[in-house]
This record gives sequence, structure tokens and C-alpha cells, in this order.
Amino acid sequence: MGSTGRIRTFVQGFDDKLGGGVPPGHVVIIAGEAGTMKSTLAWNLLYHGAKKEGRTGAYITLEQSRDNFASHLRTMGLDPKDVEDKVSLVDLAMIRKNLEGMAESTWLEIFKMYAHNLKKSLNYDVLVVDSLTVLQSLARFNRPREEMFQMFEWLRDLKATVFLISELKSKNDEFGAFGEEFLADGIIHVKMERVDDANIQRRIRCVKMRGSSHSPNYFTLMFENGFLQATRVIAE
Repeated sequence: MGSTGRIRTFVQGFDDKLGGGVPPGHVVIIAGEAGTMKSTLAWNLLYHGAKKEGRTGAYITLEQSRDNFASHLRTMGLDPKDVEDKVSLVDLAMIRKNLEGMAESTWLEIFKMYAHNLKKSLNYDVLVVDSLTVLQSLARFNRPREEMFQMFEWLRDLKATVFLISELKSKNDEFGAFGEEFLADGIIHVKMERVDDANIQRRIRCVKMRGSSHSPNYFTLMFENGFLQATRVIAE
């Protein structure tokens, strides 16, 4: 890990704004609309954490197939094969397809089983769930706020740093339907921002991060020369 013991995002210029990274053991939501590089951001921290710091991780995808996601990552220079000894990419989307029609409550148990078994076998330091939105849809909670609280407590009991990807509709600044924004230890928001008639930029900011003195400001998020970067927003 880094000198502070924190989990770095490896977004150049952003970890400094988080006080060095995310405190270990936190449950953090990465929220944003489609196309904001949420999944790439999450995989980026697993990939570089494994290569540069020897950190173990697991990425559970509930919607996008493993092959499609891996193909995308290779185009970004983040090939899963580079870190397959440290990071496990688990495709629960395929299980969903093969077991369609299963009772909704069973899906949460399947997810928990895989997450727990991976913890025992890999002892991952970091877990990414892609996405919380799909998991909520599959689980169809009867008492959503209470069951969401219980799920967050279960995630904390894994003794790992957990990143939950959350899908937002455009211009929606509500980070959870069932109080997730209060349950989470941190929220990282990524969005698309129109800067003029022809250009749109991705923006990133830390909305909250318990135990950290962090900047609340938005930064421009770019992917250049194989690396994610966060730079100061310059008014157009």
C-alpha cells in the first residue's frame, strides 16, 4: 500500500485530493451516469494496486459479460491477464443468464456466497461490485432500508475495502434510493459536463470520505497515455 496505508485510486492528481487515497476497510460508492468510466475507474485501482503494490482484489460483474469487459480493458491497456495472479474477475452475469427465473432472494445469497468464497481463497484486499444498482434490482428487497443496512454491515464484515458502482440517471445527484449515501463511508461522483456547444468533459469529485480531509471540488477526468488523470477544471 501507499505510504499512508490508504487504498490509492491511481488516478493521477486525485489521490492527493483524498488525503492519499481511501482509508482501508471503507465501503465506497462510485456513482455516475452511463459513459463516465465508473467501471474503468474501479478496475484501474485494482489493476495498478496489484501491479505496483502487490494488492489482491476481486471484481464481480453482475451485468456485463467477462469477455466483453476484458476486451474493453485491453483497449485501455489494463489487460486482466497482467494481474490474474492477484485479481479475480468474476462473471455473475453468465450465472444470471443460465439460471433465469430463480427467486429474487436467491440472487443476493449467490452474490454473498461468491464474495465470501473469494475472500477465503484469494483473501482480497479490495472488492468491486458492478453494480449495486443491478444487485438491488435482483434482490427486490421487501424492507429496502433495513436490508440495505444489513448488506452494508455484511460487506464491512468481509474486512476488505469495497467499491460499489452505482448507476445514476443524467443530472441526478441522489446517490441512492434506499439511504446508501448515508450508509457508505465514501462517495466518488463522476459526471458528464457540457463545456460548450461541441465539447463534453468527464468530471470527478469526492462527495464524502469519512476519516479524510478531502477536496469537495470537481476535477476534469481524462484518460491519456494509458493513465487516468484528474486536473483542475478551467472555465471555458
